[in-house]
Formats: sequence, C-alpha cells, structure tokens
Amino acid sequence: MSFASLGVSPALVSALAEQKYTKPYPIQEQAIPAILDHKDVLGIAQTGSGKTASYVLPILMNLEGKNTGSGRNINTLVLVPTRELALQVDDVFSSFGASLRYNVKSKAVHGGVSINPQMMSMHNVNVLVATPGRLLELYRAKAVKLDSVDTLVLDEADKMLNLGFKDELDRILSLLPTKRQNLLFSATLSPDIQNIERILLHNPLVIYIAPKELNIDLIQQVAYTVTDERKGPLLRYLIKTKEMKQVLIFTSSIYQADLVADKLKKNGIKARAIHGKKSQGSRNESMITFKNGSLTALVATDLLARGIDIEFLPHVINYELPRGPKDFIHRIGRTGRAENSGEAITFITKEDEHHFKVIQKKMKKQVNRLESDGLKLHGY
Repeated sequence: MSFASLGVSPALVSALAEQKYTKPYPIQEQAIPAILDHKDVLGIAQTGSGKTASYVLPILMNLEGKNTGSGRNINTLVLVPTRELALQVDDVFSSFGASLRYNVKSKAVHGGVSINPQMMSMHNVNVLVATPGRLLELYRAKAVKLDSVDTLVLDEADKMLNLGFKDELDRILSLLPTKRQNLLFSATLSPDIQNIERILLHNPLVIYIAPKELNIDLIQQVAYTVTDERKGPLLRYLIKTKEMKQVLIFTSSIYQADLVADKLKKNGIKARAIHGKKSQGSRNESMITFKNGSLTALVATDLLARGIDIEFLPHVINYELPRGPKDFIHRIGRTGRAENSGEAITFITKEDEHHFKVIQKKMKKQVNRLESDGLKLHGY
C-alpha cells in the first residue's frame, strides 16, 4: 500500500518521499482515509507508531480552501501534554505544510516561556498545537478564539490525564463548538480514556495497534561501574575496542546528548544527537544515516526512545539512567529484536546504585557488573 492509494495529495506524497517515508505505518493506513472523510477516530498506539503523521497529513489536506480571515480564530486545535511534544507536532505540520500550494500557518504554544510573544503571534493561525494550561491563559487574555475550531486532536491523552490536566480539558471542551471532528490518540485504553471517548467521539473508527513484545532475554546486558569524569573516555574506549559500527546511546537531557555527540565527533567517531529540539528534517536525516550505516553513534533522549525502530541494532549504551524501569526496558529494547541478539551496556555511578537496583528488580533480571577502574582509558 502507498500513501497515494490512501488519498494523500501528490504534493504531500512528494514531501514524504523527500523525507524518506516509503510506505505507510499500519495506523496511517486506517486513520488517513477516515480523517479525510471527516470521521471521528480513536487511535490506540505506542509512541513511534507513526500516529502524528496519521493525523497531520489528512488535516493539512482538509484545510484547503479554509482560512481564518483576519483575527484570532483557528481551524484545528491539537492538545498535547508537554512542551517537547508541542514543538515536535508543530514541526511536522510546518515541514509538510510548506509543500502545499495554499498557505497553512501552524503554531506551538506552551508554558515555561513568556506568554507575550505567543500572544502577539496568534494572527491567522490555522493549526494551534497547545498544552492545556497555556491555551487557557491565551484564551483568558483574548489572544485566541475557539469559535471556529472544526477539528480537535487530543494527542497522548493518557499522559495528559496522568499529568492532571482533566479539569483543564473539561474547561477547553466546554469552549469549543459542538459540531466538529474529534481525533483521540493514546498509548493505552484506560477507563479514563474510555470516559473521554464516550463524551467526545461520535461513532468513531477505533484503531488498535498492538505494541511489539520486547524479549529482553535476547539482550546481553552488562553494567560498568564508573565515575562521571571517566564516562566519556569509557564510552569511546568501548566503541573503539569493540569495533562498534552502530550504537544507540541514551542520555537523560538534551544538553548531555549534544555534549556527548560533540565529544565523540572530536575523537574521530561519526556521531549525531537526536532530540526534541532538533527539527523534523534533522531528525529524519540522522535516522536515515544511522540506519544505512553511515553514522556510527546516535545519541538520543528518552522522548524519542520509543520512536527509534531499527530491526538489527547491535548495541545500546545507557550513558545515564532513565527515570524509571519502563523507560530502561524501552531503551534496551531497541536491540535484541527479530530474534537477533544484541548488547546493552549501562554506566553506573555511586549515585545510581539504588536506582539501578530498583530497575533490576522491576526487570526481574540481575545485570552482570564490571569495574572500569582497571581499564586504561588514557588517550580515549
């Protein structure tokens, strides 16, 4: 099946080809035709399943011939739980919207930054990607009107509810026109999501994409005890002595991802960082060069951990531990797939000891520990 066969316009098909999207994901095969037909959709799928493009592409096509006029009305409202996801979704709208012969203006608004620039940039916005709290602030300041919203998207609805946005969501829903298209996406089908579905959706197409089972028994795990100062040299030592050709490295912050990638490059290792502050084009390019073997090391944050899908990835390195055991399993689960063994290496400092014990307990696996003190890392 091709994107063209789903009804995607030639301009967007060309844009997809330029970004190396060769065929639709399963959720896209079902969601795109339904959204083009203005039906409500409930999509249950893990992060990394292609759900963002599954609604971005048809929404962009449905915007043809529409305009906001002069003012602060918007056509499409996308609600997301975090600043990072708001920026990421807006970037997808912008990158694909640029290929269209009609103008589409998208805008991301979120907390954590001054509201004034966001207020001033709200004229003639077609697609607003917003966190709930900041949207309500903009509405109270009369910076945005919601009377013309004809498409509502709730993306990562389960996370929004887990983060305590229920009251804000109820308030926003009360402000929207009753006649509109509703698209609800979630990683899980919890009772809370089912309650929203009953209130929000009218005769929806329900799409369930089962998560891939992770078999961590195929993964050879080892942990190195190391100080913070020796992490960089140890990383480069392992990549070079093990002659790693393809390694995915996880850090806990965007700053650290950039720092690690820069250090690797300065030491002759082809590396790039990939995270939420990179543009969609940059992330796509990094993934392509990594998958085809032109890039040795890809340094990522947890935001993108579930979206990295490489069938035969041989090595994963946890440069820093994630927040929780589930994130740890998703990280190492990038290797050891399709019945192929893989290696997951984890760096442990003294401060990490207790947290790593919790991770091993939840994982029901004891990881072999090695001391790095005896390794001669000078020159790496």
